Amino acid sequence: MSIVVITGCSTGIGHALAAAFAAHGDTVVATARNPDTLADLAEAGCDTLALDVTDEVAVEQCLREIGAHHGRIDILVNNAGLATMGPVAEIPAEQVRRQFETNVVAPLTVTQKALPLLRRAGHPMVVNMGSVSGILTTPFAGPYCASKAALHKLSDALRLELAPFGVRVVTVQPGGVSSKLGDNAAAQIDGWLTEDSAYAPLRKAIYGRARAQQKGAMPAADFARELVAALHRPRPRNVIRLGTGSRLLPFLQRWVPIPRRDRMLKRRFGLLDWKPD
Repeated sequence: MSIVVITGCSTGIGHALAAAFAAHGDTVVATARNPDTLADLAEAGCDTLALDVTDEVAVEQCLREIGAHHGRIDILVNNAGLATMGPVAEIPAEQVRRQFETNVVAPLTVTQKALPLLRRAGHPMVVNMGSVSGILTTPFAGPYCASKAALHKLSDALRLELAPFGVRVVTVQPGGVSSKLGDNAAAQIDGWLTEDSAYAPLRKAIYGRARAQQKGAMPAADFARELVAALHRPRPRNVIRLGTGSRLLPFLQRWVPIPRRDRMLKRRFGLLDWKPD
């Protein structure tokens, strides 16, 4: 039985992972900024804690509680994240900073602070939730794609640097998985994409990109069951890809020439024949 700590469990992948690890027989500590969203997980036997991963003091306090109650962490899942969508030329810098604080700095901070508890475990593991969007960059998702690419590279470094301590690092790169990430990203766009934006005529395409990964998305519960099984294998893969498009997008990035790929993406998101005023 493993002690599993998961961030960002209010909805979507995090919520489903907490339930799947618990069903597997693991002891789960599910965290979220709003612990009220974790009531059903508590009923299912999970420990639940409030945690804002961008608050270093809150991270330290949360980990102290986990250490006092459980003594160690076998699996740390850095899942909390957000998606900032829209044209890079107009996205407020504050939104980009928040994107990187949540998707890059926060998982690094949580891992650093959790390392003493991880080292108490027999075969500890850090699982960083990346995305295939960190492999293939698409229009109107620049900050999100960049943040996930950065997390992938930090995971690569951690995998090498933590190996001498016996800590395995796994990067998960989901494709489309059912969640509220797209709806939340679309709602955020409302706050700054005004009618006088140079990209206003492409509003539909911008909102379409925010929700693109939800089309035909893999149910979160199915994704979670498959991932939990993969992580509990004796030697889990260093990079795990699951979900709709999780193989296609890396294929396009690796094998399709840039001019052809650019044309495909510009056509998909309304940029191919669009002429700004």
